[in-house]
Amino acid sequence: MNLNKSFFELPSINTISETNFWNEEYISKELLTAHLDCNSDGASRKKDFIDNSVAWISQITPSEKFPILLDVGCGPGLYTERFYQHGYEVTGIDISQNSIDYARNSALEKGFNIQYECQDYLKMQLTNKYDLATMIYCDYGALSSYNRQMLMKKIYDCLNQGGVFLLDVFSIEKYAKFKNEQSWEFCQHNGFWDKNPYLLLNTNFKYENFTTLERAIVITEENTKTYYIWNKCFTKKSLIDEAKEAGFKVKDIFSDVTGSPYADDSETIAILFVK
Repeated sequence: MNLNKSFFELPSINTISETNFWNEEYISKELLTAHLDCNSDGASRKKDFIDNSVAWISQITPSEKFPILLDVGCGPGLYTERFYQHGYEVTGIDISQNSIDYARNSALEKGFNIQYECQDYLKMQLTNKYDLATMIYCDYGALSSYNRQMLMKKIYDCLNQGGVFLLDVFSIEKYAKFKNEQSWEFCQHNGFWDKNPYLLLNTNFKYENFTTLERAIVITEENTKTYYIWNKCFTKKSLIDEAKEAGFKVKDIFSDVTGSPYADDSETIAILFVK
């Protein structure tokens, strides 16, 4: 790697990380720890937000009318277990084996009959049909345009007629506040990115098409690895247009997945679509 050149270059949009950190042995454990930290928004939202979110979802799409639920990108089951307790028949899907193992063990200990699948949701093969699908914490915007179209169609196809899909994304208000900036830090041991000492070079890039990149270059004695965290930010119209291409219609629009009324200055947008 030519660090002097690559550190200052603007990467091509949706450049893929050299390794899939969701299943890197060390980083995936750190991600799981972050998911389970109920006082941080680092990987999952805080406990109160999750509680309020599931309570609201169960009101607008009650399990009596939408009994079979698919949680896309379920992580360690923070939402799925709450959905189960609200009466849904729940399936969770996630690419992280560590998260799925944790979710399965947690459900087993609690006697919750939840189905978990360790799959890349871009390649998911599901034989069941669902009444409600959720994709929460703005995961959708991390995908390229092509992958978003593919996923939207997959979710549409796995829903029963009249089924609904709830997702949230970052808004252009979030994009407006995002800044191009650089920083570095040295971690002696057991940092997020590696158990060994490393130098971390962080760079935020802002692209013209409402896309942002948080890039981490991790330098150890053994190697240098680069990780890319992309986010596409949306307007109501741009998100609706993508969903309509898959066949969805708009049912309602909110600021977030707790049901906050839509506001132009919200950093997130949540839309409930119907098949």
